[in-house]
Amino acid sequence: MALAKIRLFLEHPMAAGQTLPLAKEQAHYLFGVMRLAAGDRLPVFNGQDGEWIAEVAEAGKRGGSLTCLEQSAPLRLPPDLWLAFAPIKKERTDFITEKATELGAARIIPVQTDFTNSARVNRDRLQAHAVEAAEQCGGTFVPEVAGMTRLGEFLDACGAQRQIMFCDETLTGETVPARQVLAEAGRGPWAVLIGPEGGFSQEERDKLHALPFAHPVSLGPRILRADTAAVAALTLWQDVLGDWNG
Repeated sequence: MALAKIRLFLEHPMAAGQTLPLAKEQAHYLFGVMRLAAGDRLPVFNGQDGEWIAEVAEAGKRGGSLTCLEQSAPLRLPPDLWLAFAPIKKERTDFITEKATELGAARIIPVQTDFTNSARVNRDRLQAHAVEAAEQCGGTFVPEVAGMTRLGEFLDACGAQRQIMFCDETLTGETVPARQVLAEAGRGPWAVLIGPEGGFSQEERDKLHALPFAHPVSLGPRILRADTAAVAALTLWQDVLGDWNG
C-alpha cells in the first residue's frame, strides 16, 4: 500500500502495535484536509524513537487514532550544535527556526543582547515551526527551542565545554578564513552565535573576543542580514565539522 505524502509528529511512545491517539487538530488535518481514511498509512515520528509507518485505525471529525506497524528509519541525531541568535521580526525569526531545524541544529536559543529588537519570543510558536520543519525535511529529531536567554547566561552555559563560532560582522573578510578557524578548532560541542540587526555592542564584542572558547569569524565581504547570516553560518559549520560528509 502506498504511503500518504504526509509526515506527522506525535508526542507519544512508538513501538510495533502501539496505539497513537490523535488530537482534534491532528484529526482535522488528516481526515478533513488530507482526506485520509481508515486503513491508509503514513510515516510518523516523535523525535525519540525514529520514524514509523502507522495505519489509520479510527478516523473521526473530532479525533481518531493510528496504529504503529513497523519502524521505517532509526533516530538520526544531529551534531551537538546549538544556534543562538538575537530575535528579529516575527516572520524572519520563524524562518531562522525552520532553517536551523533543516540544517541540523540540536538546540535553538533566542538570545537577548544589548541591541536585540524583540524583548520576548513566543516559544510555543517557534517550537511548532521546528516541528513543521522536521516533518517536511524528513528529520526524525526535533531541536528544542529555548526561552529567551540573556547573552551572559548563554556564554556561562557554554563555558569551556562548548566552543562558539562568533559571527562578527565588523570583520567583513579581514581575518583568517572561517573554514580555517573551524578546522583548527576541531570537532566537539559547538554553538553558532548570530547578533542582532544592529550588531553586537562594543562591550559585548570585547567580551566575546576575550573568551578562549569563542572564535570570531567573518561570513564574507558583505554584511548579511541576521536570518541570512544564520543560514550561512550553519551551512559553513556543517560543511567543515558537521555530518554532511559522513
